[in-house]
Amino acid sequence: MQLGAFSLSLAVKDLAASRAFYEKFGFTKLGGNGTNWLILKNGTTVIGLFQGMFEKNALTFNPGWDQGAQNLPEFTDVRELQKQLLAAGIAIAPMADAATTGPASFMAMDPDGNPILVDQHR
Repeated sequence: MQLGAFSLSLAVKDLAASRAFYEKFGFTKLGGNGTNWLILKNGTTVIGLFQGMFEKNALTFNPGWDQGAQNLPEFTDVRELQKQLLAAGIAIAPMADAATTGPASFMAMDPDGNPILVDQHR
């Protein structure tokens, strides 16, 4: 099962303060709107800062992307990943609409209640 790029999505209270903090650790902006979310990178490590978008921190996987947010030539579509996980007995909510193509996402929770977001952008 190929999940794509991995990042940690952090639910932050003050985007500017969090950005300044992580920049001191050598992270630089990779993407985002700067208003309520940013994606930062240091080497191959990627974190997302999300103000007012998530209740909890989450593990995030991006099918179709490498660690630099560059498109992969081949990847497993988010709907196929969802199908495989459902068949393995993993509860998913919300689910990606299986009748669509392109960008979509779904979420699952690990046994300890940690959210896992699978978020395809293309």
